[in-house]
Amino acid sequence: MSIQKNVAAAATAIIGQKVLPGTEREFEKWQEDLNTAAAYYPGFLGAEVSPPTPLQPDWVVVYRFDSVAHLQAWINSATRQTYLDVGARYFDGPATQQVVSSGTQALDPLVTVVVTHRVHPSHVDAFLDWQRHMVEAESKFAGFRGTELFRPIEGLQEEWTTLYRYDSAEHLDAWLTSPQRQEVLAAGEKFSDFKLRTIDNSFGSWFAFEGNGKETPPPPSETRTSLAIWVGLYPTVVLLTLALSPLHLRLWIGLLVGNLLSSFLMSFLTMPYYVNPLLGRWLRPPPDEPAARTDLRGLGIVAVAMVCWAALFYLVTVRFWTLP
Repeated sequence: MSIQKNVAAAATAIIGQKVLPGTEREFEKWQEDLNTAAAYYPGFLGAEVSPPTPLQPDWVVVYRFDSVAHLQAWINSATRQTYLDVGARYFDGPATQQVVSSGTQALDPLVTVVVTHRVHPSHVDAFLDWQRHMVEAESKFAGFRGTELFRPIEGLQEEWTTLYRYDSAEHLDAWLTSPQRQEVLAAGEKFSDFKLRTIDNSFGSWFAFEGNGKETPPPPSETRTSLAIWVGLYPTVVLLTLALSPLHLRLWIGLLVGNLLSSFLMSFLTMPYYVNPLLGRWLRPPPDEPAARTDLRGLGIVAVAMVCWAALFYLVTVRFWTLP
């Protein structure tokens, strides 16, 4: 469930909330109304809600604003406080909150861990040195995709916030339970008072454009996203249908098997190796490129690709071969 505007985020708040059992549906509706209210505040860029997962037991709400000042105005607003007073009936304990300020979105489609520390001003240099040792250790583990460190924000957040990312829950667990991590934690005993939250953004890997192995957030435009999926889904489904046709499966089992296979193919083959290279510049245009030019080129590529696929499949299934 998300509300999103087509602009990159400059300040992000990550809020975790445990919800009383049996009130999940009411909480979700209440949260949707709260996010709608946030959309009317200056600088609002988007709001996303993630329900609990095996990795993350809390409901997680992410707010993005174009500046820390605008985010702070929403977080401290009377409107939000009024909603919180009403929604308190659904809460199982107090919420947790982390704020990061960056030119890019704080969360990406990997498994993201958010860690917060309270650091005494006299210990900042030691903390930064300890953090460097932590990054050196975790970067040697399989699946590591990067880390970011954010300083406290005066008037909004007193904690230091660290984000680090892995490509899967299994690789993350290997690091979290490793002897190497325990050694680094023991060396930084004075910083042992921390909070850790894991956020699983499972399907964002459909859109990954960076050449250095890292993944980036999904495209900001829902229309572009839909068209990009269409470009990949059409040939995937047709080719799967042709491949499965000799099995003469009944409709219900054919769709069951076909949907399963198409999901895997889209995630691991079609999107990363066909759609993203083909449409990457349209889905993630350079900031200085005119929008009209970007859209014209992108839509042209979509049209050409789909005409070519349609012509190919017409020839294959009508002229050269007829499905049994």
